[in-house]
Amino acid sequence: MNETQQLTGRIFEIQRFSVHDGPGIRTTVFMKGCTLRCLWCHNPEGIDSGKVLSFLPDRCIGCGYCFRTCKRNAHKMHGDHHVLDRTACAVCGSCTEECYSRALELVGRDVTVADVLKEVLRDKPFYETSGGGMTLSGGEPLMQAEFSAELLHAAKLAGLHCAIETCGHVTQEKFMRIMADVDLFLYDIKETNPARHHELTGATNEQVLDNLRFVHDAGAAVLVRLPIIPGLNDREDHFQGIASLATRLPKLLGFEVMPYHPLGTSKHFRFGTKDTLGAIASPTPTMIDAWVGTLRGLGVNIVNA
Repeated sequence: MNETQQLTGRIFEIQRFSVHDGPGIRTTVFMKGCTLRCLWCHNPEGIDSGKVLSFLPDRCIGCGYCFRTCKRNAHKMHGDHHVLDRTACAVCGSCTEECYSRALELVGRDVTVADVLKEVLRDKPFYETSGGGMTLSGGEPLMQAEFSAELLHAAKLAGLHCAIETCGHVTQEKFMRIMADVDLFLYDIKETNPARHHELTGATNEQVLDNLRFVHDAGAAVLVRLPIIPGLNDREDHFQGIASLATRLPKLLGFEVMPYHPLGTSKHFRFGTKDTLGAIASPTPTMIDAWVGTLRGLGVNIVNA
């Protein structure tokens, strides 16, 4: 085993048999840390680079282990209910060590390139028969650029098709490090208006668009993903901006409409993150059809509907 395969990164999940993160059957590696703070984030547990504590009180069997082991008294009883005082919690993970019901779990683990590659390669026969492979997601994988680059390179040497899902909000140098080992970029465009992008994600989109042009002009295979959230970016001017982008970057593989799903909302209590979005209903099929129809009417190549 070479030295680079001992390089360490931090992940929060390895999902086998993924079918929505690139072609074929894939294993998706979810990396910790993100440069954006999207109001609708589906993976709030991946935003922060540190570890987070998952708490599902309905699974608690009342064994009392966490009460005995926590040195900060973060676990309390309110009547018959086990509650977690996150202001007292140090996220040390000691309370999870003997929580056999998995009411408490520490999310985020440090792994080597070799660790991840070993797990990913378990399903290599499925990749070969389906045209699948490995996808890096997150969070933003390029926040851990060195680890991502070495993992992608090791996977390519092992004969795998490699994809990466990115928000594009990183330095161009980080893209340059991985270009040779990425077969497919799944590139999120969340908002085409710079000021509105800042309101929705915490940053403007200039760097995102500059990097998209860079990978496009370098000849990379790029599929643009369009998260559409009712009431936030399902606007005519945003759709016009997408059409303008498609015209300027004709070598893109196409665009995928990604309708909002309230998955992230259900995770806020579990991970102690703040819900900054509020209640938004999932779009109806009629709404999604209207979005797709509008975009196609503007000349945008929608490939998933």
